[in-house]
Amino acid sequence: MDKFSYMGNIDIAVIDQMYRQYKNDPDSVESTWQRFFEGFEFARTQFNGEFSDAFDKEFKVINLINGYRKRGHLFTNTNPVRTRRKYFPTLDLENYDLSEKDIDTEFHAGKEIGIGKTKLSTIVEYLEKTYCTEIGSEFMFIRKPDKINWLQHRIESTQNSTKFSREEKLDIYHHLKNAVGFEKFIHKKFVGQKRFSIEGAEILIPALNKLIERGAEKGVKEYTIAMAHRGRLNVLANVLQKPASNIFKEFEGEEYEESIALGDVKYHLGYGNTIKIPDGKEVTLNLTPNPSHLESSTPVIQGIARAMIEQQHDWDNNRLIPIVIHGDAAIAGQGVVYEVIQMSELNGYKTGGTIHIVINNQVGFTTSYLDARSSTYCTDVGKVTKSPIFHVNGDDAEALVHVVRMAVDYRQTFHTDVFIDILAYRKYGHNEGDEPRFTQPLLYKAIANHPNPRDIYKKQLAEEGVLSPDEAKNAEDALDEELEKCLEKAREMKKVVIPQFLKEEWAGFKYAHEVDFTSTIETGVDGELLTMVANQVNTLPDEYTFISKTKKLFNERRKMIREDRLDWALGEQLAYATLLLDGHPVRISGQDSMRGTFSHRHAGLVIEDSDENYIPLHHLSDKQAKFNIYNSPLNEYGVLGFEYGYAMVTPNTLTIWEAQFGDFFNVAQVIVDQYISSAEEKWGVMNGLVLYLPHGFEGQGPEHSSARIERFLNMAANNNMHLANVTTPANLFHLLRRHMKKPSRVPLVIFTPKSLLRHPKCVSKMEDFQKGGFLPLIDDADTERKEVRRVVFCSGKIYYDLLKRKEELGVKDIALIRLEQLHPFPAEEVKKIIRKYSNNMLTLWVQEEPENMGPWYYIQNKMKEYDVVPVTRLASGSPATGLFKIHEIGQDELIEKVFRECTCELQNVYCGLQCVIGGSRKEILKQHYYFDEKGKS
Repeated sequence: MDKFSYMGNIDIAVIDQMYRQYKNDPDSVESTWQRFFEGFEFARTQFNGEFSDAFDKEFKVINLINGYRKRGHLFTNTNPVRTRRKYFPTLDLENYDLSEKDIDTEFHAGKEIGIGKTKLSTIVEYLEKTYCTEIGSEFMFIRKPDKINWLQHRIESTQNSTKFSREEKLDIYHHLKNAVGFEKFIHKKFVGQKRFSIEGAEILIPALNKLIERGAEKGVKEYTIAMAHRGRLNVLANVLQKPASNIFKEFEGEEYEESIALGDVKYHLGYGNTIKIPDGKEVTLNLTPNPSHLESSTPVIQGIARAMIEQQHDWDNNRLIPIVIHGDAAIAGQGVVYEVIQMSELNGYKTGGTIHIVINNQVGFTTSYLDARSSTYCTDVGKVTKSPIFHVNGDDAEALVHVVRMAVDYRQTFHTDVFIDILAYRKYGHNEGDEPRFTQPLLYKAIANHPNPRDIYKKQLAEEGVLSPDEAKNAEDALDEELEKCLEKAREMKKVVIPQFLKEEWAGFKYAHEVDFTSTIETGVDGELLTMVANQVNTLPDEYTFISKTKKLFNERRKMIREDRLDWALGEQLAYATLLLDGHPVRISGQDSMRGTFSHRHAGLVIEDSDENYIPLHHLSDKQAKFNIYNSPLNEYGVLGFEYGYAMVTPNTLTIWEAQFGDFFNVAQVIVDQYISSAEEKWGVMNGLVLYLPHGFEGQGPEHSSARIERFLNMAANNNMHLANVTTPANLFHLLRRHMKKPSRVPLVIFTPKSLLRHPKCVSKMEDFQKGGFLPLIDDADTERKEVRRVVFCSGKIYYDLLKRKEELGVKDIALIRLEQLHPFPAEEVKKIIRKYSNNMLTLWVQEEPENMGPWYYIQNKMKEYDVVPVTRLASGSPATGLFKIHEIGQDELIEKVFRECTCELQNVYCGLQCVIGGSRKEILKQHYYFDEKGKS
């Protein structure tokens, strides 16, 4: 391939220097410049006194050529139903200091576009056809010459078009016929039902099919696809080949098959299939489920793609291409798109390039594109990563097929994103029952009289003698008959069938039931192995030099191992190490996760005087599974969505997303609401993602205290999530190992500690890791059953505050009970505790959070039979105070309430109640029994 320079971008002084270099040694400059200087030398001998003017005009023509390359996209015929906005300056000759007088002059600058020395009129005509017809090309902002050269050559050598064969044209028509016919059939048979049709942009269907075929030619075996509701049913039927009968049943069905609890609307459902393309190759397609949050599946599909590339395609990203289909309003308006694009070339998240296709309806629900963005194009976000962008007229099927083929070739060559903007329209309103003329009367007047892409192409093929009107009518009638048969089959089906998404990946796993959380699973590990691994991963290799603080840290860890007091970091480390040795890969991702926000993990150690990391967990055994940990970019929505997608494919991998502080997950609330908590009930999707959310009230203010436990508990039902707030390193160890050893997977949310990372009492002995399993509830080991008059339930870090005060006071009649598992609620374990302490007079729930936050309302519901009294902060709209002193006062008040002695009028009597936290004597007498000191009523 010839290389093309960009002369119009280079300073004259640079050209002069290169010319001098050429004079000394012609081979010292690239071939393009050699040819240019040859022409220059020739011109000197021909023009004599006119040379200076001719040379000057050559550069003016080069500037004109580069003007078309840079700005030709602004003057295209890419809008099928609107007149394009006017942009200035135009590409008129006068704006490049040329005129009509130059039109018949021949210029060597024609070599720049591969047509040799020729007339200016020919150059302009060539440029108009190449850059200003039904395709607009944006790529001159790219900074790498090899990419620029590739695109220029591909675009200019073909005049940005493909000469399709008769068979190719008929195949394009076949896909258009299917796309248009499918929508018309549904519109006729299911009157008034929402389907979010693709009408107006039906050329998406041939484009996707041709994209898939082109990729298969280039070695692609699999495509992962994300898209919102617009056109989804058509893509399912005519690209993924989902049976039309199944889709029709979703319009009329009354009951789901047993595997789906609640289900979802038909245009949100996912689907996977392995299809056979015309050349006989088999290609796997997976369209991920998507809620009404339009771009939420954009990060999810990237995670799915990354997992498949790693684990199914041996890290070869040539074998899988992610495709994301956007709406114009969504790609411009949804911030998660920007997040994902910024992630696209990072080591922890790259997938080798995504092909982004925009169904540009030129309207968002009712909002005009002029009110939907500040940028010129909805795809301008693609310029962040210097990705090529193509704008295509939605009426020109051949132009779009040409562009998608080029996009695949570019992606497979350079492994970066490509953006394709299909300028089309939406035939109806936001849905088929919506009236668009309320807000867009002029646009919809034009749309009403506009033929669909099938009919436009059919007319073109008739004029070319490729397809007669009768042949087209017969093909369309045959499609109608086929769809009628599918409808009849649908009406014979008893239930709506929703195949499990990624079923092969989840073979051997079952949906979670209560027994998965109550049955005993031994997760202990042999003591010798634990000791060996603990010392191995905490011994620094001699061949590397580390900073003194790293050496000190690892010396302290080995000392803790010798003294048999393993802290949180060691417990976590041992969980990962033993799972890796068991064959379970581990992936951790989050802001500052490698070191840990609170400097406790140190999973990657920077070698002194270098940027290299030494990762101890890479060096356990030749047979260990892979351990990967990544510091994520500073976003939550994109990264959490990515990790959720990764975990959708990898049930045998411990996949963890860690928030910098617990409440930072609220930036990714969409992923929690629409995927983590509800995907199984909606779509039958299983997922074992683990969330680490640092939680604890320690005076750090409203944004660094609460992981919003109440939000998760509010969404917890039907074993949909596993929520835990563990308080010992050993219990964390067993929890993580249990998560990977049980036969089902649900998202596991762990409210992780901050101050407990270094708390002297938050340690475990090695024997605690060797036996038993995860404890959903931990009893008070330091109290005699018969002495206890007050049972205090709590969860998380406040236990250690209560324990400290209990030891200071020497209290023996109060039992501190830790709820390590919040959901599913350990009802049987709680019942055993209540029965055990039969002399109990008062049951408290203690939490650091305000009354309207934290677990209290959930606990109140789950323990209503036990007359539990809450000890909390006052209800508040904000989780915590910003002043440390006020925090300390509030924390002390909470603790003191728990240990306050009886203050009612009945001296030396246990009132069993609210006098310790407030309440009148009248209420006490009315509602509670009283006991003397001996426990007799």
